[in-house]
Amino acid sequence: MAMTDRDSSPSSDQEARVLKFRRPERPERAPANGRSPVADLAKYERAPGGTDDYRHRMVVNLVALVFVVALIGAGLWLADTMVRMRHDQDCYLSGRRGCSPVEVSKDRW
Repeated sequence: MAMTDRDSSPSSDQEARVLKFRRPERPERAPANGRSPVADLAKYERAPGGTDDYRHRMVVNLVALVFVVALIGAGLWLADTMVRMRHDQDCYLSGRRGCSPVEVSKDRW
């Protein structure tokens, strides 16, 4: 078979191409109008010589701790209740009798 120029040269889809990337131009530090693009942050600064209110911070931390402990306790109670309900439901659906516990006190009379 005779090879033509077209067959002997690789097609453009098969050639490896190297793309040169240019670094993006950095914007100027200060805008042309002289104003900062960031709003004034002075309102978030602490007053010089001002002291922190540690008592208030401790009270807030204690309230947060109590809330988290209550949330964890409620989650554990909910999980335990769901496990007991699933156990009772499995017992009833399997056709067994006496699935719910019966509390008997010895001091009946």
